[in-house]
Amino acid sequence: MRRLHANLLLLVAALIWGVTFSVQQMAMEHIGPVLFTGLRFLLGALVVLPFAVNEMRTKRQRENWRLGRGALPWLVLTGTVLFTAALLQQIGIAATTVANAGFLTALYVPLTPILAILVLRQLPHPAIWPAAMACVGGAYLMAGGALDDVREGDAWVIAGALFWATHILLIGAMTARTGAPFVISFVQFLVCGVLGTIWGGATEPLSFADLSAAAPMLAFSGFLSVGVGFTLQVVGQRHTPAADASIILSAETVFAALAGAVLLGEHLGALEIGGGALILAGVLAVEVLPLTIAKVKARR
Repeated sequence: MRRLHANLLLLVAALIWGVTFSVQQMAMEHIGPVLFTGLRFLLGALVVLPFAVNEMRTKRQRENWRLGRGALPWLVLTGTVLFTAALLQQIGIAATTVANAGFLTALYVPLTPILAILVLRQLPHPAIWPAAMACVGGAYLMAGGALDDVREGDAWVIAGALFWATHILLIGAMTARTGAPFVISFVQFLVCGVLGTIWGGATEPLSFADLSAAAPMLAFSGFLSVGVGFTLQVVGQRHTPAADASIILSAETVFAALAGAVLLGEHLGALEIGGGALILAGVLAVEVLPLTIAKVKARR
């Protein structure tokens, strides 16, 4: 797969996740955040299961492939980090606005290359930094040029951003190590689903009426956001560096605001539109700036 195609897959994932922000907020009227997180990831695991089984069978026949004992603990860790990120975001979304949640989640964009430097000793392309700042600045404008009254939910979303950045790095490492994106997706979804369902089922009240009311949001979030969106992320990151992927995935902020305007009636003014344009400029910069710099060096 060419890098451009991989980046387009990541952009589609960002679109799906952006729309899901509003769906997640609506679901909180009927079901607790922990149980919602667990059930939607279990649904996502069911979506990916047949593809994971087929991938394992095919790779064993062609490459004598095995997952390896050393890889499984890392996959469980990846799933646990994903569960923590999703849960913190879900708790935060229930106690803040979609605009605030979208902006604060975007903090994972600069956190990803910073963590890559500190933990993995990987230096990103210089184009990452202006693109990351453009994305964060655009997300700030999309929040109206100022956060709403700082709320408890905002702190949860900020904590989640750190785990989102960590998850992006882990996905990049695991795809390079295993070469099995559907297997990675299934294992991490299963870990998330089991953790959330057991924990939420034991601590959060739930009635059949509440579950029925939340069913459409669960179905959308589970099948589309988890099953399709996160799998596209894993596939795309096989061919895109983690820092670049974080820039592209930040476009979910733009899609979150657009979905909030359509589904929840939230207003988009000149600042929000300008912020969206700035984020998209950052996304384009990740694709265009490295090529431009390479051409300039070649001419010299």
